[in-house]
Amino acid sequence: MSMIPYFLSLDLPKQIINGPIQGDGFGTPDSLQPFFEVGFDLPLIGHLNIYAGYPLDRLSMLMALSLEFLALVVINNGFKYVINTYKGRLGERLLRRIRFQLIDRVLRFPPSYFKRTKSSEVATMIKDEVEPLGGFAGDAFVAPAMLGGQVVAALAFILAQNFWLGMIAVGMAMLQLGIIPRMRRRLIRLGRQRQLTARRLAGRVGEMVEGITTIHAYDTSNYERADMAKRLGEIFAIRYDLYQWKFMVKFINNFLAQVTPFLFYSIGGYLTLKGSLDVGQLVAVINAYKELPSPLKDLIDWDQGRQDVQVKFEQVVEQFQSDGILPERIQSVFTDVPPPLPGPLTASRLTLNDDSGGRLAHEVSLEIGKGETVAFLDLNGSTAVAVAEAFGRAIWQTSGKVSLGDMDILDLPESTTGRRISYVSTETYFFDGSLRDNLLYGLKHAPLKPAVREGQRAARRRWEIKEAALAGNVDFDTEGEWISVAGQTTIADDEILREWMLSALDTVLLSEDIFDLGMRSVVDPQQRETIARFAIDARKTLRGELIELDLPQLVVPFEFDAYNSEATIAENLLFGALIGGDAAARTIISSAYFRSIVSEDGLAEQLFEMGRKIVATMVELFGDEQQNNPLLPEMLLLEDREVPEYVRIQKEVEGKRLSEANEEQRRVLFLTAFSYVESRFRFGVLTNEIRAKIVKARHRFYENLPPNLQALIARYNEAEYQSSATLLENIVFGKISRVYADSHSRILSLIKKLAMEQNLYDDLLTVGLDFQVGPGGKRLTILQRQKLNVARAIIRRGDYYTLNQPLPGLNPNLQAQLVKNVISFLRSHSNGCTIIWVLSNPRLSNHFERIVIFDHGEVRANGSHDDLMGAEDGVLNELIVR
Repeated sequence: MSMIPYFLSLDLPKQIINGPIQGDGFGTPDSLQPFFEVGFDLPLIGHLNIYAGYPLDRLSMLMALSLEFLALVVINNGFKYVINTYKGRLGERLLRRIRFQLIDRVLRFPPSYFKRTKSSEVATMIKDEVEPLGGFAGDAFVAPAMLGGQVVAALAFILAQNFWLGMIAVGMAMLQLGIIPRMRRRLIRLGRQRQLTARRLAGRVGEMVEGITTIHAYDTSNYERADMAKRLGEIFAIRYDLYQWKFMVKFINNFLAQVTPFLFYSIGGYLTLKGSLDVGQLVAVINAYKELPSPLKDLIDWDQGRQDVQVKFEQVVEQFQSDGILPERIQSVFTDVPPPLPGPLTASRLTLNDDSGGRLAHEVSLEIGKGETVAFLDLNGSTAVAVAEAFGRAIWQTSGKVSLGDMDILDLPESTTGRRISYVSTETYFFDGSLRDNLLYGLKHAPLKPAVREGQRAARRRWEIKEAALAGNVDFDTEGEWISVAGQTTIADDEILREWMLSALDTVLLSEDIFDLGMRSVVDPQQRETIARFAIDARKTLRGELIELDLPQLVVPFEFDAYNSEATIAENLLFGALIGGDAAARTIISSAYFRSIVSEDGLAEQLFEMGRKIVATMVELFGDEQQNNPLLPEMLLLEDREVPEYVRIQKEVEGKRLSEANEEQRRVLFLTAFSYVESRFRFGVLTNEIRAKIVKARHRFYENLPPNLQALIARYNEAEYQSSATLLENIVFGKISRVYADSHSRILSLIKKLAMEQNLYDDLLTVGLDFQVGPGGKRLTILQRQKLNVARAIIRRGDYYTLNQPLPGLNPNLQAQLVKNVISFLRSHSNGCTIIWVLSNPRLSNHFERIVIFDHGEVRANGSHDDLMGAEDGVLNELIVR
């Protein structure tokens, strides 16, 4: 359809030039010519006139043809708009479909696949490498049809004007289509090399980020720099070669494209002079050829894109192929109650190999009865760990079978094993989000109930469902209800969930840590009114408790007319909780109003001098130590700078007054002074005179505080809750003293006592559950991650629990307490569950009914603790003595 107006637009310039402009058909001033005449010359019939046209004079004809040209421009661009919009939507839908299919395959890959594949490479392929597939999808059929149609239409028009000029255009077009795609094959090969090297670079960068602690620990940063420089050099060489060849191809293509106009001007001009061609035809031919290079070039580019996309597609298909991929039925959605798993759990002639082919277990046969508690120990090797991984479906056997009753464990759907079997290993990984989300992650099996939406949100949800279906994606509602427990079809009640979470946290001895995290969290008083009221009431109560204990000095309270010795100078000046963090602090401190306040009474000069003394002291203490001194991070205060920079600043400001220093020097020295706490650093630079001036400046600061700064700070008020301060800061309403080493823990104990008296301790724990753990849970300590890993497993009500050395390197007494707590918890909360625990400490084996000892890939001993302790070979005793 779009070719018709396109062809007409090519013919119009000839009509305009030959007709109204040159006067063809307008011999006299009153001559008329038909506008929009429609007719055809047919064989045997002759001319068939469909519409005689509307008669117009010369000027009217010029205007009419010009408006017709404008209308055809609009129509042609309208066609392009519609076609491009629809092909863009098609491409994006296909891209979404491809990405979803790749993600679906990632979720169904066997565990061994990810031991030899870098996660960052997989992410790069899904994110970047399939991007051209979506972009090409819309062009796959539209581009050759559209561009080819335009090329054919332009060539047909030129041929209709003059056969020889048309043959020249056809010949040059065929030459371009024949030569350029062949030259571009090398570009495709180079592009593939660039893609592979870029993917490997992404994988290496991902490794570097994951191993940043190891790099710092072993001082290998310069080796990493060298490796990265080498890889970047390889990419540069490929890209440089690519650019050279690319522009060579472009040069030849442009040359061929410009040769044709030369031939048109010379040959066409000659034919015009000879009278074989009129000027309008020549102009129309030249104008038509101007339209030809663009679609011709785009058609050549399309062919290159097709080959390039084909290469990328083959690479992605190759990377995402795996013989051991799980069938789709294994992970199908199941919202009903999974049946209890039968017993016993049996390993029959189980053989396990690692990725290199090394033997981990050799024809192990073992039976674990329902309701047993069994400890796995290893005399030599790692067979116990490998067998536990097979029981937890973390690895797949080389031969043999793991079965539950008469069912192969690998044939069971994950909707059954994922709810009835809990597996915990040494590896701890948590997703970026709240601690609560990660603790309950193992209960989010299937969508149970969609979220209720109204108005625009409901319309948006309907659109999301429709688009998901068109792109072949699932349309599950992530905002709906997902949490359920094995054996229950109803959605878990919030109170029941909280009870489960808190009891699981108590079991793994994590409640104290969660309480501490809650105290360090910011709470919205509107959403948690009860806790906000408790914080305000606890201020006076805590103060009274400290007085009764004769420890009032543990907290230095905020008083508007007094200097707080435990707070920084900036905190004393501002006397309020910042709304916006460091950004708000920088805005306030850099404002003209704040500077004017500090400049009075000579306070600015004194703070400048104080900053100079602090910098001089730091340079004197750490000038030769650089970053190797463990105290240095504590002494650099607000500025994230290295010691050499402080050395430079010290030399630059030596002997200078405030008015003589430049902006950078002032900023460094002021920020250094603002971050100073005498009780922490003890440089002896904060005098009583400066303290008094700071308190006076505080009064002046709040007298005429501008509205724009009022929005950045919430002044300390003992009767109000500070929404931008942490819960602990609100309760203490002051600063905890650094005089006593255990001040923080003593304050927390008193707050815990007050919370328990008011039955709010559990509520404060739920605040800690909202703590953001960071990517991989890295905001938690290693011990906290290990405990949370166990809590995430035991909160599930299952039939089988496999704990594969979940607490390595833990304090033996703490480890014993945790093992005892977990067994007791599972016994009381799960109906006759089976517990398999791979112990890293053999002394804990007395907590289990049965002990299985592995040695060099085989079962060495199997029996009760007492039987194995009294056995003649003394293998258990040997392990304990070790």
